[in-house]
Amino acid sequence: MKQKRLLALVLVSLAVFTIYSTVFSSADRKRNDDLFRQVSLFSDTLAIIQNEYVDSAKPRDLIYGALKGMLFSLDPYSQFMDPETYNELKVDTEGRFGGLGIEITIKDGLLTVVTPIEGTPAWRAGIKSGDRIVKINNELTRDMTLTDAVKRMRGKPKETVQVTVLRESEKKVLEFKIVRDIIKIKDIKEARILEVGIGYIRLVEFRENTPQDINNAIDKLKKEGMSALILDLRNNPGGLLNVAVKIAEKFLEKGKVIVSTKGRNSSQDTSFISRSNSPLLNIPIVVLINEGSASGSEIVAACLQDYRRGIIVGIKSFGKGSVQTVIPLVDGSALRLTTARYFSPLGKEIQGKGVIPDIEVPEVRYQLLDSTGAGLEYAQNMFVQIKDKNKNVSKEDDESLDYKLDNQLMRAIDAIKAVKFYKETK
Repeated sequence: MKQKRLLALVLVSLAVFTIYSTVFSSADRKRNDDLFRQVSLFSDTLAIIQNEYVDSAKPRDLIYGALKGMLFSLDPYSQFMDPETYNELKVDTEGRFGGLGIEITIKDGLLTVVTPIEGTPAWRAGIKSGDRIVKINNELTRDMTLTDAVKRMRGKPKETVQVTVLRESEKKVLEFKIVRDIIKIKDIKEARILEVGIGYIRLVEFRENTPQDINNAIDKLKKEGMSALILDLRNNPGGLLNVAVKIAEKFLEKGKVIVSTKGRNSSQDTSFISRSNSPLLNIPIVVLINEGSASGSEIVAACLQDYRRGIIVGIKSFGKGSVQTVIPLVDGSALRLTTARYFSPLGKEIQGKGVIPDIEVPEVRYQLLDSTGAGLEYAQNMFVQIKDKNKNVSKEDDESLDYKLDNQLMRAIDAIKAVKFYKETK
């Protein structure tokens, strides 16, 4: 009986495809004929499994499995979500969940770290952008979806998660034991004057309250004499698109295209226009990016670069520039489907390409001295452990760590000084 219902459902689907093919153009009909043949192959396979497989297989499990594989074959960001997964997506956790603090994606078929979020357990443990996660709690991630990987890393606080990564830049496999914690993200990590007139804002994510926070930070720095700004978007994985647009328009004239989306259908094409009534136009800007800068931070960097409103310094960004739309289905499941891609104002595609800096500055490692005069390695932009006897200190907790140790930031300061000098002499 179940087999008959399943085959009837497939036959109805085939009938619908046949009706559609009669109203399409010849090219469309050709594509639909091919689709008809492939759906017939699918229905034949279902029938064979129902009749011949050693165990009785539930039709729902077969269809769900096929849908997961279908969406997974498209790109790293599209996926089929069963009702349980979709409900988890809709639940508002208010940011109070136990996790490691890693933004992940699938790149080149491998589970890859976009960036460790600053100040989280993953950051402190030493996880880096570009690390390939090969095991989670000794379970291989080869066939694991993004959702499955997140489920395994998220859970009760204070529990330990073992993460095995391949660090291709060092040709090493590394083991990390990371203790889950409540992940609370502060969007602006730092806002201060570095040198005379040079303001610095480190923005780590685009969240709902970010526009107001950055306005407050800029007002504060202007009162302290800011005449130039360095916007640090390194290891910023993105966030809300509308917030990234609001940050970009803060530095642009009204009426400028900030980013556009282009999809398969013209209805998916959209342009986001700057609408700020009080943009900050009279000061030079440098934007810092690295391989951990993704999505929203790439939109801001590409926009300011295209209009020559800011100088981009650092290394090439991650290259995540696609739009995902969540489409609910009748049984409570849903599709997360890539429906468009982001393009910069000059039409440059971000997806898979990233933003190329105007001034390329690789990250370097410095040597510090401890109280005994012995050398200590300082890993740029990562958690810093300064071992003075039994004392461990992190970069964000130790004010004595000088920003002059940050080679990319120092090159950004040099660029700002050059622009200011040029403007003054001109």
